[in-house]
This record gives sequence, structure tokens and C-alpha cells, in this order.
Amino acid sequence: MDATDKALLALLQDNARISTAALARRTGLSRTTVQSRIERMEQTGLIAGYTVVTAPEAEDAVRAHVMVTLAPRHAASVEAALRHIGEVRELHAVSGTVDMIAIVGAASTEIINRVIDRIGLLDGVERTISAIILSTRFRRRGTHGR
Repeated sequence: MDATDKALLALLQDNARISTAALARRTGLSRTTVQSRIERMEQTGLIAGYTVVTAPEAEDAVRAHVMVTLAPRHAASVEAALRHIGEVRELHAVSGTVDMIAIVGAASTEIINRVIDRIGLLDGVERTISAIILSTRFRRRGTHGR
């Protein structure tokens, strides 16, 4: 993969629906060169597919970060329990004063509150600290280093 392929990937990560003509204009290549490079990246598996990525706001009206402090040797059991709580959208093991951060999403603050209480009652959870997300100021997609 050379710098041109990286540039094409960055443009596709920003907008997978961008036209070949627009890619050609942005990279200074011909349309046929752009098409052949993309086809090669697809054939080699560098591009695995194209998909729609929805914003969290499309799924959940309310989201919260729930920071979880664990009792010693309970990480695996708490993780297993959190996998069964549908409102837990993501779970991160972290360093610092807490052990995990769960990203929770639901239709209302009442549901978020019940989920936080449920997490706090799990065997092995010593404490939770939660923060409801009021707004998202920006979000970066992709890994092309911008």
C-alpha cells in the first residue's frame, strides 16, 4: 500500500459513497486508475466491504458513561454479566481509578437510571460513577490520522 492507496482509503473512510470521478479529482488520478486501485484493494482484502454506520443518536435518545470499580478478581464475571444487559453498548477496560467504562444507551433517563442501578448490584461491582452525555461536540471516524 503506497501513499496514493492511503489517500484513497482516507477519502473512502470519510465517505464510502464518493464517486470514482470525485476520487479521481481529489487524488489527481484518472478514473480508470482509481477504479483499478480500489478493485485491487478489494481483492487483496484491504477493503473488506462498505457499510452504513449510524450515529449513536439514531439508536438511543440518551447515552451515559458508567465508570465501574471492581472487587479483585471479578473482571470476567462482571464482563459476562454486562454482556447480557442490552443497553450496554460498549465496554472498555481502562487504567486509572476505575476498572471499566460501560457506554449505556436507552430511550430515556429513567431506563438509564435502572440500568445503572442494575450494574451497581452486580456481584463484584464495588462502585459506579455515571455521567449522562448531554451533547456530542464532534466525532471522528476512521483511522487515517486526521
